[in-house]
Amino acid sequence: MTQFERRSLDGEVAAVHDAYAPDSLVLDVGRDFETLPPAVAEDLGLLADALDPATFPREWLPADAPTALVRYVGSDFTVGLPGDGTVVWTRQTVPPTVLVKFRARGTPDAFLEFLLAEAFVQLSLDAPESFLPFFGERYRALDDAVDSDPAEVYQVAAALYEAWVGLQTREEFAAWADDYPGLHGAWVDAGERLDGRLGDLAGEVARGETSFAAATEYACSAVKHGLDLPAPFAALDTEAFLEYGAGYAVQWAEKTFERLDDVDGSS
Repeated sequence: MTQFERRSLDGEVAAVHDAYAPDSLVLDVGRDFETLPPAVAEDLGLLADALDPATFPREWLPADAPTALVRYVGSDFTVGLPGDGTVVWTRQTVPPTVLVKFRARGTPDAFLEFLLAEAFVQLSLDAPESFLPFFGERYRALDDAVDSDPAEVYQVAAALYEAWVGLQTREEFAAWADDYPGLHGAWVDAGERLDGRLGDLAGEVARGETSFAAATEYACSAVKHGLDLPAPFAALDTEAFLEYGAGYAVQWAEKTFERLDDVDGSS
């Protein structure tokens, strides 16, 4: 298999592609990756009309930021970040590209089609490509607010970005019952698989059974399914978060960790 191959689409997922991201390329990738190395990413230029690499200010990052983020802000053309999942998309190509990682071969067909449809919907939004441009210079403030190591700050940031995007995509998914019933069913099924742990998520954190970062990731994954979230995560399922985005997320983190410190201090 070559590094990139065009993926054929049919049925409901092809219809969603045409409705939400008709110009986007959809490619199977002949390798698994977290971040595509620059030399490999540049091969996308053989299939796309043009490349438009993104760079970001190093000043956005704290001194101890994970290496993956430091590379991401640099001038090398990179696509994807650790934790992005099986299907990723980028607007650093013209037209935009959706990439299906090699690991997708082990993903059930119905769920993989949902992941593709989700990517098409996300491409239709006016949303940044990743959590770093979403937070921008506020990433340092988030790092100050989250009392944890750099890897967990990264995890919390990625989760909060996913929740913000999920607030926008879930209205689309919820409306698909008639037009795309198979994809709608996959969206519902994925939500049902998350629902069981949500009620005791705060308790797991309090008992030290789950890290705060992992709990945030779990809760934020549930946002795009419209599930009821426990405190303190319920405050992320709000119009205020949708409207104010990264600024609201940083305030949420600050208030949440202040409360956690109060609890620890009184115990």
